[in-house]
Amino acid sequence: MATPTAPAGNARGAPRSLTGLVPFLKPYRARIAWSLLCLVLAALATLAFPLALRDLIDTGLVAGDRASQAMELRGHFGALFLVAVGLGVFSAARFYAVSWLGERVTADLRQAVYSHVLRQSPQFFESTQTGEVLSRLTADTTLVQTVVGSSLSMGLRNAVMGIGALGMLVWTNPYVMSVVLLAVLLVVLPAMWIGRRVRKLSRDSQDRVADSSAIAAEVLNAIPVVQSYTAEQRESARFAGAAESAFSTAVQRTRARAVLVAFIIIANAALLLWGLYRGTQAVLAGEMTAGHLGQTVVYVMLLAGAVAVLGEVYGDLLRAAGATERLMELLATQSPVAEPASPLPLPHTGRGLAVDFASVQFRYPSRPDQPALADFSLTLAPGETVALVGASGAGKTTVFQLLQRFYDADAPRSGAAPSGIFLNGVNIRDLALTTLRSHIATVPQDAVIFGASALENIRYGKPDATPEEVKAAAQAAFADDFIMALPQGYDTFLGERGVRLSGGQKQRIAIARAILKNPPLLLLDEATSALDAESERMVQAALDTAMQRHTGQRTTLVIAHRLATVQNADRIVVLEHGRIVEQGTHASLLAAQGVYAQLAKLQFTA
Repeated sequence: MATPTAPAGNARGAPRSLTGLVPFLKPYRARIAWSLLCLVLAALATLAFPLALRDLIDTGLVAGDRASQAMELRGHFGALFLVAVGLGVFSAARFYAVSWLGERVTADLRQAVYSHVLRQSPQFFESTQTGEVLSRLTADTTLVQTVVGSSLSMGLRNAVMGIGALGMLVWTNPYVMSVVLLAVLLVVLPAMWIGRRVRKLSRDSQDRVADSSAIAAEVLNAIPVVQSYTAEQRESARFAGAAESAFSTAVQRTRARAVLVAFIIIANAALLLWGLYRGTQAVLAGEMTAGHLGQTVVYVMLLAGAVAVLGEVYGDLLRAAGATERLMELLATQSPVAEPASPLPLPHTGRGLAVDFASVQFRYPSRPDQPALADFSLTLAPGETVALVGASGAGKTTVFQLLQRFYDADAPRSGAAPSGIFLNGVNIRDLALTTLRSHIATVPQDAVIFGASALENIRYGKPDATPEEVKAAAQAAFADDFIMALPQGYDTFLGERGVRLSGGQKQRIAIARAILKNPPLLLLDEATSALDAESERMVQAALDTAMQRHTGQRTTLVIAHRLATVQNADRIVVLEHGRIVEQGTHASLLAAQGVYAQLAKLQFTA
């Protein structure tokens, strides 16, 4: 399905914003046509009721033979019952079809938004809070579901009934209805004016709800820190402030809608009573039959009811328009890391991956005045293990992020030599993102554990792996023993973010995941920096296994703060302020008495 974009030129939260749902409705044209047919038939059955009522009054209640009168009444009531049966059947069919459509479109919309967000680069999450995205996926899509699955259908049904009732009234009472039409305009125009206020407040209300959701998501993901700083009261107060702001805006929106509803009800009651008064005057003057009056009253009631429901539906449409606009904004967001138009294949040399950084320049979008990498050039031969060391902020993690294309390096200056990152001679910008990332496995500093079993967490690196392959990877990562000691072994649920595991156990799960993936390029990001001595020993052994597997075919890039963990690397590269200041073996760098020697002196002396 093509990614929709927000309709251009729309006022914020205007009903026209709902046109963004058109791409999600198109695949279900047949079901929409069926629901519209049922809707029209149900409306026609409703419009037929006053005609049957008129015949009942004018012909079934006239004085005459009681036997024939009884037969006449049976026929009229039978006709009324048939109308009711038709109304019930068509209304039920419409309700089912439209409800199904609302559920289906909402599910498609949630899936599209979620899939689109997953493809955004980290730059997107620098300016968008996770809680806000979750609010749009839940609260906003629920509003859309209400409109597509209920309100829109009710609006169309009442629009058809209102137009039909108006047509019948114009046909039977042209003079009276010329005045009624003027009265309808007097109802509609003020309602639209009040609706503009409701529309703005609806959008503001949804934004305030998203703010409170963002606060809640942030705090719940950091509960240990919040509790350790005894900040529960402060965070409760912060959330309460956001919730009160959302409540205040919602109250203003509700007040405006209440005024709209009261105006419509009062205006419609006046319209109905005026029509009834004119009709009784006509009956008394002999200008209209009682049946004709009954028919007119019912049509006026249908018209007034339709206008009242349309007013309610209009309020729902305004809220859903704001929600749709927010969802379309997400879908219209384009990641700056784009797939190549014609991706190239990655050449396989049979010797692993060669990695080449050529004069790479990079500044984070959130820090455009501060270079993260400056004229960074580094070549890794296939099968080589290279360690990146340096102080925090030197650019080590940036190298990993650029290599995986979470960001793109800055374009070279005019006249400068070609720059970029190359794998086996191919610029990574020319590789499909799936191709690039499928050849890389990362073991991060903070191991990510999903709320699933140990088996599924390791299998995340290779979804089609057999249980035997998972166990072999766990054994290679020295994780099999502690996994087997869990209550259900590999089927044990590890809890959200792996709360049931220690730091070292989480790291070994992450290493097993990378080993199972078995990539030609392995990235290790300070995988032992936060561990105790015993855990570090186990994790380091697992890392050594991961790096040595298929010797000569796996290129490894390591970030390390603890220099003792990378003394055996083929090469150590020292970074300062985004630049390479030294590189060589552990021994040669110590002998050079430069930056590395100073770092080593501080660490090893300590």
